[in-house]
Amino acid sequence: MAAETARASVAWHLELLWGTAAVNTWNSRRAGVLSWLGWCRERGYEGPAVPAWAKRLAVPDSETPARSKMTIDRLIARREVHLREKTLWRMLYETSGRAEEILGVNIEDLDFAGRRCPVKAKGARTKAHRRGQAREDYVLETVYWDAGTARLLPRLLKGRTRGPVFVTHRKPGPGKVVSPRDVCPDTGFARLSYGQARALLDEHTALRGPGTGWDLHEYRHSALTHLGEQGASLLMLMAKSRHKKPENVRRYFKPSPDAIAELTSLLGPGDSHR
Repeated sequence: MAAETARASVAWHLELLWGTAAVNTWNSRRAGVLSWLGWCRERGYEGPAVPAWAKRLAVPDSETPARSKMTIDRLIARREVHLREKTLWRMLYETSGRAEEILGVNIEDLDFAGRRCPVKAKGARTKAHRRGQAREDYVLETVYWDAGTARLLPRLLKGRTRGPVFVTHRKPGPGKVVSPRDVCPDTGFARLSYGQARALLDEHTALRGPGTGWDLHEYRHSALTHLGEQGASLLMLMAKSRHKKPENVRRYFKPSPDAIAELTSLLGPGDSHR
């Protein structure tokens, strides 16, 4: 009876806090609660479970916009944008990677000559099922970048050869427990978090006050849309994005009005198309 009451309390608080939020917000907050409860159980603390009816919601067609290539280039070229942000945004765009994946990369992972690196992907399968999985216990996937990222990375690293590629400008606060992998061994600076990276992007793109700027995920959407507009096949888009299902890639492909107009011109009579 007590366990049932505890489960109901968890669900009630989920509904109270995020019941009317967007689907992605509900799913992410629910996942956070599940992760925390799992962490407690692994350490021997008894805690409630999330009831089955407070389930993950199906994500509707993505509403994330695709920015034009010119807009992305102009943002990255702005003088007031720090080199760290320039490199991160360019790398997100050229790899079509997820922000969590790119932020999790360490310098040791980088293949500068091949312009590629392994990442721990979303939903990565484990090589073995045991507690305390290290990054190396997961099946990694490879992302690829091009000349823009290749030019910026050496400038950002400034001779550093170990630790996170993207770091904050300060050391972790006292009492904060940080994994050795998430701290630069030379400077002591901590890895840049998703929340920090998102806030930095919002700072440079918000036009209607804090929270109204771009989302980090827009680089992935934009890159896949631009590749699709240039004629990349569905299979190639799946290979680039590392999606396993075609319908997931289709959600990302949002051709611009200009691209659709250009395509439509092919249907004109005779040689009327541009």
